[in-house]
Amino acid sequence: MKKEFTTKPEKIMEAWPGELSSFSWQDFVTAIPSPLFLITTYKSNGKENACLQSWSTFIGDSGEFICIIGSVSKHGHLYQTLNETKCCVLNFPSRDVYDKCTKTIDNNGFDDDEITMSGLTAEKAITVHAPRIKECFLNIECELLWEHEHFENSNSVTVALKATHICMDSERYDESKLGRYGKTGYMFNINSLRNPDTGEVTPDCYGAMELYK
Repeated sequence: MKKEFTTKPEKIMEAWPGELSSFSWQDFVTAIPSPLFLITTYKSNGKENACLQSWSTFIGDSGEFICIIGSVSKHGHLYQTLNETKCCVLNFPSRDVYDKCTKTIDNNGFDDDEITMSGLTAEKAITVHAPRIKECFLNIECELLWEHEHFENSNSVTVALKATHICMDSERYDESKLGRYGKTGYMFNINSLRNPDTGEVTPDCYGAMELYK
């Protein structure tokens, strides 16, 4: 039986203070997965910046490959560095390095080399002034195209990036080896599922894509 939801169900409560200001209740009810990756840049002091990211989509357009980042906070290092350098790298981790990637959430001081401090390896990009993460099986180097507020005076913006270079582990694009999908491939963010009838919370988790033929 389908149910209709126009306003926040009464049973859905904040799991932590400010949660429903940072995220929409619709996000938790729908729980639509999105690929997980780290966006890396250089801060103005030359230190590595790494932001674990989701809520994004990718599309080819007239020979170009475009990434739309759905939500970038105006108050974080990523927004600041993107506006300063106009470039970044998108780094896609596999399951075996995910725990190190989450450490970048804690190692996020302005004076921190966030990649190195999290146990990962920074390497130079080919076409942009931004660090790549060696352990990630796919690196997409990008230039900033534009940003747009979600609404007037919103806390976050949507950002468009254009790919300038791709580096990918050959065992990932060979589906007879590790491949791009399943437990060894792309990881997907599943953001704190909620049951709108009971308010039951399933903690943040991640998943993989299974191919149907």
